[in-house]
Amino acid sequence: MPTPDVLIYTRTTGYRHDSIPDGAAALTELAHELGRKAQVTEDPEVFTPGRLAECAVVVLLSTTGNVLTPEGRAALEAYLRGGGALLAVHAAANAEPDWPFYGELLGTRFDGHPEIQPGIVLVDDQDHPATAPLPARWAWTDEWYNFTSDPRGGGRPGGGEEPVDPAKSCVRILAQADETSYRGGTHGDDHPLVWCREIDGGRVFFTALGHASETYRDPVFRAHLSGALTWLTA
Repeated sequence: MPTPDVLIYTRTTGYRHDSIPDGAAALTELAHELGRKAQVTEDPEVFTPGRLAECAVVVLLSTTGNVLTPEGRAALEAYLRGGGALLAVHAAANAEPDWPFYGELLGTRFDGHPEIQPGIVLVDDQDHPATAPLPARWAWTDEWYNFTSDPRGGGRPGGGEEPVDPAKSCVRILAQADETSYRGGTHGDDHPLVWCREIDGGRVFFTALGHASETYRDPVFRAHLSGALTWLTA
């Protein structure tokens, strides 16, 4: 049997990050280091049950807007519910705004960001391959994404009385933003940036980091992505 490969999808119908080629190149190299082939594509027609069955991981790399066909949505949902794996990077939080399943999958949606600036990532959980290589307080420069809600289903940014949604309570927060270290955060002292979860037999990993091209040449960030791929294929 061939080794399942990594499908790196980079289509955008909204804002397009200049860093996408660098991110695709880095993820291709990391997939090869893990003994897997990689395909980079912007063709929505690849999202078929047959093609996805050959994939260890599907990567949505800073995809924005509606980037899948209705048939592609159905194929991706079936793939994930059937034991597949998804790595969503940075602006993938702004993908598929009209698809409820995708919003439920990530647990939230993109809700803007301040200007690019240095800040601190607080690593809450280092017992994960994606965060084990990171320092507990990681000085980093990025677009510090805000979100429409807590991915754990606990309400809106900055607090709220909405109860935790049991369907989202399985979200495992790995790292947060220290809003005291930069300007423009809207979540207060609980600002998730990196998280993962399981859905039926599948796995999902999201990192809000990864705006700039040089990010993908940074050895620590590359270790972060490699750890995510390792967890998703375990």
